[in-house]
Amino acid sequence: MTDLGTSNLRLTRDGPVAWCVIDRPSARNALTPAMYYGIKRAVQLVNNDPELAALIITGTGDVFAPGGDLGGRLEPGETLPAVGEDVLPFLAIRDSRAPVIAAVNGICQAGGLLIAMMADIAVVSDRATFRVPELLRGVPDGMYGATLPAHVGIAVARDLLLSARTFDAAEAQRLGVISRVVPHDDLHAAAVEAAHQVLRTAPEARAHVKRMLNERYGYIDFQTMYVTLARDSEMREGMRAFMEKRPPSWVPPGVTFEVKR
Repeated sequence: MTDLGTSNLRLTRDGPVAWCVIDRPSARNALTPAMYYGIKRAVQLVNNDPELAALIITGTGDVFAPGGDLGGRLEPGETLPAVGEDVLPFLAIRDSRAPVIAAVNGICQAGGLLIAMMADIAVVSDRATFRVPELLRGVPDGMYGATLPAHVGIAVARDLLLSARTFDAAEAQRLGVISRVVPHDDLHAAAVEAAHQVLRTAPEARAHVKRMLNERYGYIDFQTMYVTLARDSEMREGMRAFMEKRPPSWVPPGVTFEVKR
């Protein structure tokens, strides 16, 4: 097992394939900054280890990853040697020369869904559910604005981003958010098979094809996102409302608002 800077991630080896397991049951796998950075470090480790050829990212229980811990806290023993967007693993996953497979075992939303979308292949349990809840918290997420339309088109991206509705694995596959849905009990084996399938392809040619595919994504407006996170009253209100389990103040009277993660 390799230390990723947090006890809430486990990196284990199974032959040429490494598994990064998100394991924070006390907070339903909500990702601390150190956990985000640990996933990025796992990608870097696999790319730099001659004995490893691919990475599979998965969760525990009925949760893959629900996104970031809105408290932004570090737990005891966690380390965080980076700041800002340097913490985030999404571009490292997207650009990884070593294949990255997301084995989505359950609830997958916000940053968790970005991990699945940026992976080379997302293999998804038929029990998984998805959501893009950022606007419920007042966050204009630049990664989603750049990447989701490339997967699903503008009309569907508007639907998923502006409604923040929950959708199931079958719809996620139909829309093009993810690629493969398998019976829940087959998820482990299907993820390994997906990794082996990618590893059969020529690495240099594969890297060129990945570059061409990644050029389909739009410009990532981190500046707007981080200025908002630092200064915007909507974001502060959205976070407070989430923590207090109530609708944000901008929700008009009479509009149904389901309080959930």
